[in-house]
Amino acid sequence: MTRGLRAEDIPPGQGLWTPDFRLFFTARTASLLGDAMLPVAITAAVLRAGYGTSGVGYALAALVAPFAALIIFGGVMSDRFGARRLMIISDVARLGSQGVLALLFLLGTPPLWQILALLALIGAGSALFQPGVATVTPLIAHDVQKANATLRVAESVAVVIGPSVAGLLLVVSSPAVVVGVDALTYAVSGVCLLRLRSVPMGPAGRAGASTFRADLVEGWREFRARTWLWSVIVVFMLWQLAGAGPTTTLGNSTLVTDHGASVFGLVMSSLGAGSVVGGLVAMRFRPRYPLRAGALSMVLWVPMPLSVALGLPAPLIAVCYGVSGVGMAFWVVMFHTSVQTHVPHNVLGRVHAYDAAGSLVMKPVGQAVAGPLALVVGTVQLLYVSAAMALVVSALLLAIPAVRGLKRAPGMP
Repeated sequence: MTRGLRAEDIPPGQGLWTPDFRLFFTARTASLLGDAMLPVAITAAVLRAGYGTSGVGYALAALVAPFAALIIFGGVMSDRFGARRLMIISDVARLGSQGVLALLFLLGTPPLWQILALLALIGAGSALFQPGVATVTPLIAHDVQKANATLRVAESVAVVIGPSVAGLLLVVSSPAVVVGVDALTYAVSGVCLLRLRSVPMGPAGRAGASTFRADLVEGWREFRARTWLWSVIVVFMLWQLAGAGPTTTLGNSTLVTDHGASVFGLVMSSLGAGSVVGGLVAMRFRPRYPLRAGALSMVLWVPMPLSVALGLPAPLIAVCYGVSGVGMAFWVVMFHTSVQTHVPHNVLGRVHAYDAAGSLVMKPVGQAVAGPLALVVGTVQLLYVSAAMALVVSALLLAIPAVRGLKRAPGMP
């Protein structure tokens, strides 16, 4: 079995901030800033149109479901045709889809089915883009963990700024403006990716021709061969169904309904600020057992749904969201770095696609059923369940020997 990419395989060069890493960082930051604005606009627009909490759940699910369903094929295409090429195509496709969505909002209040259809196209475009993030990062960074942590900080800053900007724009304008600005961020991303030089436009290191099916099977075989990897994904399927999914729908909707769109944006900004802290911690703290440390950090998710369930004042809810952001950011850096440094680079796009699909496949289900289920058992009760799931997930991850025993990749800085 081919070993995974290691730090010593990449010349240190100019350190982390090479010209190509700056371009990639700008592309990701621009795209993520727009993505952070979109849920605020969609949540407010769907509620304002009278579609209710269930409509919000359907809209969020429509954005995530195609991503989860198609990312495996995106991973195969990324390895076959080149990650950079697929990322640029994705940016063009999402620019067009969100441009149409912005136009529909500008002309009035579109029917829910039109919103869902366009969000599904945006999600499908993201399925082409995401595998390339994992594939490109080890190619342009000597210190993979620091690169992942830096990108996570950028994402977190976008989460801080994006919702606040979206909330302010919603006060003085309309969802069409927010969605239109988001669409332009994909143009910025595409231009930056076009200018990359060290990452080939086509596939690299593929010996001989193979079929799409053979590539799909090879990716699955590499994914299945790593017990630590598929175990994490199985646990996170449960987490997305009963933890993150309901919290996203019910927590966000409750905040908008009880406190307004502006407060919702500020609370989400606090979540992003906590993620910045988590990313900064991940830059410095390099545990010998990264997944073990990451599993422990999952406990910090508990305050997020719990604070909404308890009906705490908005400032305290914001603090709780910030604490949860620290834990989630640290986990993400530990997990992504483990994947990128323990998996052979020539199959990394496909393996990452399998782990991303498995991680997210149950989230739209959790989001979609949360609204109707809350009408039966109550919103507060479901949020209590979501809080308890964080403890369950942390315990399950630590109970799996392959997960808690995975060591930092040899040669990592």
